Amino acid sequence: MALKSTIYKANLQIADIENSYYADHALTLARHPSETDERMMVRLAALAFNAYKLQSVCNGDGTLAFGAGLSDVEDPDVSLTDFTGHKRLWIEVGQPEDKPISKACNKADAVLLYPFAHSADIWWKGIEGKLSRLDKLQVWRIPSVTSQALAKLAQRNMQLQATVQEGVLMLGDGVNTVDIEPIRWK
Repeated sequence: MALKSTIYKANLQIADIENSYYADHALTLARHPSETDERMMVRLAALAFNAYKLQSVCNGDGTLAFGAGLSDVEDPDVSLTDFTGHKRLWIEVGQPEDKPISKACNKADAVLLYPFAHSADIWWKGIEGKLSRLDKLQVWRIPSVTSQALAKLAQRNMQLQATVQEGVLMLGDGVNTVDIEPIRWK
């Protein structure tokens, strides 16, 4: 019998000062049995970093949502879809193979990748040449110390505040705050 995903709920208040985006998002995250709290929270942070694009890219007329994630490799971890159904933004976290990323670049206007594990540096050295030709791709390294701190914020019901300023996302639950400053690799 297959294990079912665990459902997490997050009320996320975003104040993106750089992009003048202020909104509340009621989110449901389905955590696949093989997914860690760390990876799930990196997905949430990636959504918070890019939520302003709901307004700047889709003029508020789109859907910013979590995909099937580990359950379906053909579906992004996070996506922004406009009112016509076109994928404007495709976000993946972790260290995927080059072929799914290349396919994503054919399906969306922009693709963002957020590697976070200790082994990300080794993974990047092995795959950088294959991904360097993809014009639509950006790669943002989340330091592993930061992603591990994010995992500690994970709860089945979360009340989170996200502030984006000067390239840093401050994500907190009212007691603990994690500063996330990704490093651009591509």
